[in-house]
Amino acid sequence: MLDAYKKVNKDKIPLIYITAGEASGDALGAKLMNAIKQRCNGRIKFAGIGGDLMTAAGLESLFPMQELSVMGIFEILPHIKKILRRIKQAANHVDGLQPDIIITIDSPGFSHRFIKKIKFKNITKIHYVAPSVWAWRKNRVYKFKKHFDYLLALLPFEPSYFKKVGLECYFVGHSIIESGAGNGDGAKFRQMMKINDDDMVLCFLPGSRTGEVNRLLPIFKIVAKNIKNKQMRRIHVVMPAISNMVDRLKYQTSSWQMPVYIIDGVNAKYDAMAACNVALAASGTVALELAMAKAPTVIAYKFSPLTYFILSKLIKKQYAHLLNIILNKPIVPEYIQDDCTAENLTKAMLSLIGEGGVEQISKLKPALAQLQAEDNKLPSLCAADRILEILNNK
Repeated sequence: MLDAYKKVNKDKIPLIYITAGEASGDALGAKLMNAIKQRCNGRIKFAGIGGDLMTAAGLESLFPMQELSVMGIFEILPHIKKILRRIKQAANHVDGLQPDIIITIDSPGFSHRFIKKIKFKNITKIHYVAPSVWAWRKNRVYKFKKHFDYLLALLPFEPSYFKKVGLECYFVGHSIIESGAGNGDGAKFRQMMKINDDDMVLCFLPGSRTGEVNRLLPIFKIVAKNIKNKQMRRIHVVMPAISNMVDRLKYQTSSWQMPVYIIDGVNAKYDAMAACNVALAASGTVALELAMAKAPTVIAYKFSPLTYFILSKLIKKQYAHLLNIILNKPIVPEYIQDDCTAENLTKAMLSLIGEGGVEQISKLKPALAQLQAEDNKLPSLCAADRILEILNNK
């Protein structure tokens, strides 16, 4: 791939404009940036929008990524003016820079509006993370065909949906494979936090968005109290968080009746996952990280009532957890909306302590294997190779 890349005009260092709108996209973008730099010996430039991880990889973000991290149909309404203003700002930035390639990562609501606003047309447009058209709104394939030249998919069965309408789509593997989520050191974490081997550790992940946390954390608090009352051993709660949520979570958990450790940083997060006896998490990428970490898990989620009413009419899949979808079985218990009660979550978590948790992890292995990229190549390198191949053929 490096030999092919060298065919690009040696007098010009290519510029890639890359955007992410939430924490999972920021992690994906940082790995991709580093993989591209590795493949072309650093002979590349980046501009765009990202979070802390993409900044660490060398991106100077146009504005704070967190301004785009709003989820839900009605949750977004109070922020819509600011978001639209930022979309216009980003499009104007692209028009001024005239990059060789644009890569938008997930966040389709932002990505479509952003692409539509760009006036400079001589840009190859790539979207990373194919939308879940197999779950809902299959007609979105046409919208992506209109706005993008290529898609990079995380799941092996996704490309066929887009190739049917003439949009080139490549399976590059799921980034969870190279996240390091399976390499946490639970013993080190317990020792560092002075947690005894016999103590119970609950890993709570109430989401990375303010709305998610506000809806789920009060329920999680009751779950922690319920488990404390039903267990004879000492209970500790670990709560990994992105940087901008740390202070909020510390404040909101200050009155809890057991030690709560708010964990900041990727390595510490995976150590905390490895140390836990059972986890309770908002639906999303973190659920895959927990599976990689071999942490028995229960999934919880609540939308605003109006958002849930609309989504429940649109979503066709029975499950929220990706591995449940792949296996077509509820191996990981899911409690969504009205089912997301402290009573249900407590019962499910207690059932996974011990043999129940061991059985869950064993049953998830076949689904995790399907997320591996071709030839066991790291997903970020697979994605980087596709992007550089596209750049070379411009």
